[in-house]
Amino acid sequence: MTKLAHMLGRMSIFWFVLITKASIIRAESKAFFVFGDSLVDNGNNNYLATTARADSPPYGIDYPSHRPTGRFSNGLNIPDIISEKMGWEPTLPYLSPELRGKNLLIGANFASAGVGVLNDTGYQFRLYKLGPHRVLVTGTGPLGCVPAELAQHSRRGECAQELMKAASLFNPQLVQMLTKLNNECGKDVFIAANTNQMHMDFITNPQQFGFRTSKEACCGQGPYNGLGLCTPLSNLCSNRDEYVFWDPFHPTEKANRLIVQQILVGSEKYVYPMNLSAMMAMDSRA
Repeated sequence: MTKLAHMLGRMSIFWFVLITKASIIRAESKAFFVFGDSLVDNGNNNYLATTARADSPPYGIDYPSHRPTGRFSNGLNIPDIISEKMGWEPTLPYLSPELRGKNLLIGANFASAGVGVLNDTGYQFRLYKLGPHRVLVTGTGPLGCVPAELAQHSRRGECAQELMKAASLFNPQLVQMLTKLNNECGKDVFIAANTNQMHMDFITNPQQFGFRTSKEACCGQGPYNGLGLCTPLSNLCSNRDEYVFWDPFHPTEKANRLIVQQILVGSEKYVYPMNLSAMMAMDSRA
């Protein structure tokens, strides 16, 4: 495997699948399915034999229950916030014993921490053949700017350029691929969310968005709190809303909310060919 391929294998990419179908109970029902890695995992890894887990404090410190849920966040993650904003019930982990009966009609979260985008670390499937109405696909974030990379490779807080280059190569090609798929489908089924640009907005100018820092993680240890895992023994900030990053790799709930806001109402610079609000308005008229 080439060095670039190795970096691409570490990239985070996730899919939000919205299936609209006729229902006996109501005129239309929507099911929301999530695929991805630790950025959107809502507890599947709690049921797996893996070290990639977020089932101990201080994870979940700002979640409504104030307890760890398996989300790699201080609170809600991106699918949680999309469901909240759209007025949908939150999806359950597909491994949860509660995912049965009427809960199956809501959808499910299939995300699992550690999943990558290459064939040897991820899943390859043609979603459109499964009948989804819309598929929202995010690009990779600014890999070279996460505290874990700064702690290992940065001397003055600068982002790791090789990883940033990999992201800059990957994201435009993702948009091209989804545009091609839409052309094959004859309609805009696939929507690309430029999460790299969304992140970079508040990484380059954190104060504009109310953050104190975009370099140091809230929870961790070592330079930039970027070494090791977030554990009960880690350094822990008192105000998570002042930090872009919760742990060495994952955004805080506040950062996730800013990302979702752009997914909902952002311009084509952030969401192409349309944002989620425009998509839902179009579907309601169909």
